Amino acid sequence: MVRFLLLLAGAALCAAPPVIRVDKPMPPPDWALAERALLKAYAEAAGEFAAKYVDDRGYFRALERWGGNDGPDDVMETFNSWTLLHSLGASDTVLELYRRIWEGHIRQFTAAKAPSARAAKDGMFYKEFVTSFDWEHTGEGLAAFHFYAMSAPRDPEYVQRVKRFAGFYMGMPNYDPKHKIVRSILHGSRGPILDEATVNDWGGEPIPGEPERLERYRAAGNVRGDHPLNLGTCTLGFNAFALTGEKQYRDWVLEYAGAWRDRIMANGGNIPTNIGLDGKTGGEWGGKWWGGTFGWNFDPAVTGRNYYMRGARTGLGEAFLLTGDASYVEPLRRQLANLYAAKKEEGGRVLLPQKYGEKGWYGYTANQYLDVQRDLYLWSMNPADLAHLGGDGWIQFLQGKDAGYPAKALAGEFEKLRKRVAGFRADGSTPDTRRSDGAQPFSPVSTGTLVNLMLGGNDPGSSGNVLHARLRYFDPRLRRAGLPEDVAALVTSVGASEVKVTLVNTSPVYEREVVVQLGAFAEHAGVAVSSAAGRVALDGSHFTVRLAPGAGESLTVAMKRYANAPTAAFPWDR
Repeated sequence: MVRFLLLLAGAALCAAPPVIRVDKPMPPPDWALAERALLKAYAEAAGEFAAKYVDDRGYFRALERWGGNDGPDDVMETFNSWTLLHSLGASDTVLELYRRIWEGHIRQFTAAKAPSARAAKDGMFYKEFVTSFDWEHTGEGLAAFHFYAMSAPRDPEYVQRVKRFAGFYMGMPNYDPKHKIVRSILHGSRGPILDEATVNDWGGEPIPGEPERLERYRAAGNVRGDHPLNLGTCTLGFNAFALTGEKQYRDWVLEYAGAWRDRIMANGGNIPTNIGLDGKTGGEWGGKWWGGTFGWNFDPAVTGRNYYMRGARTGLGEAFLLTGDASYVEPLRRQLANLYAAKKEEGGRVLLPQKYGEKGWYGYTANQYLDVQRDLYLWSMNPADLAHLGGDGWIQFLQGKDAGYPAKALAGEFEKLRKRVAGFRADGSTPDTRRSDGAQPFSPVSTGTLVNLMLGGNDPGSSGNVLHARLRYFDPRLRRAGLPEDVAALVTSVGASEVKVTLVNTSPVYEREVVVQLGAFAEHAGVAVSSAAGRVALDGSHFTVRLAPGAGESLTVAMKRYANAPTAAFPWDR
């Protein structure tokens, strides 16, 4: 049985968010028990992992080097989803570990120097931020920092840092507001590098016996002008707005992302990989839109790095999250359409070009950017965006085609965790030989499947994105983000104006209470909550569910998507 209790508050008797009482017994499904067990196992493994690789100061036990091969970003990339895991409901110990490691790595790499690299000769960090490097690496190093907004939006030091970091990109020297560009590929707290970048600027100090460490960047000297990777900076502005509500941050994200949107569409839907200091497409590469370091035709024999989609997915998606304006993400759809128009098929596989040059498309691989295709579908809910997602198990589950998918996906996560724990326990590397990224293959935390199943959201990845999701949960008793103890959640379908979710209290002893929020940042407005027992109107972005011991229920939540300005504030603080 489900009973809806409309609570009244205030002298004016305004309707408060409804409280839904669930008394219907539901033996905990396999997926619910697995979900709770996985949250617990991740937290336990995280503690053991940190004890092995992090010292009492919070310093990572590894060689301290600068550059794209092995640099300070690799330390925090090792922990990139730990804060996201906490916001899902993992133990507070995970967040405490993150805080210690984050603070330690700031001190560690502020002190660490690379004399041969201009940006790092006096320290790799300045003002608690990387001095000047590319956003492939900087974005990865900030991923966990960005997700922290969802667990601790009232942390004053964090808010101060986000505002400071965003401020690096809201004007000169990094950002040119006249041409609406970030002025270099290499930029940060000490500003951009605008002259020829040396191999040491990219790779740091030479290492005996590893000449390729520096030589691979011999062709990467021209770093002037904007590159789509730089759209990753939008996350700083997005979070600053979500944390403070200050309009200047929103305006900057929309200005910068909007300029890129317009350039891409003017370029036939192909994402340019160089915008000159004069604001013109290809301006530093003879007018070639495909040119540039890390550009479409960048020599794979040099670094293999060719980035055009990563930053675009992040920045354009965040502009859409701020506005609900589909024009911001249309360039992603157009770019994919252009790639599919040039596709090849070999051995039953679709291959898309990843490179472009004087003779057109080349460099075919099996990469179809399915993560971006998932985003586009979930943002638009347009069936046409499903055209190439027929083999996607999670999307098929949301369409009612594989009821056993959640259990299989969670079982796969347990096996992945088992292998990673075995890996770090067997790792015989030592701090004096370990690279900064040496422990990444063993990092035990993986949140993609949980984000899919619990939130109805796509995996944001590890590149410095924000979370896009249909739902989020909060524990009103502990006043923290994430599912309360014993509660499990499974989103079973998403639609243009509703989401279906099953909530279960796996404890046969204790009542549990959970706040359900519509959207990762309360961006969706509620219309109604329905179950087999009835329907109640919603007027806000959250509601509360009280689950009796051993009780569970499936709820359908009707909503108006992207109706609210995103906020990181907890429901009871709004």
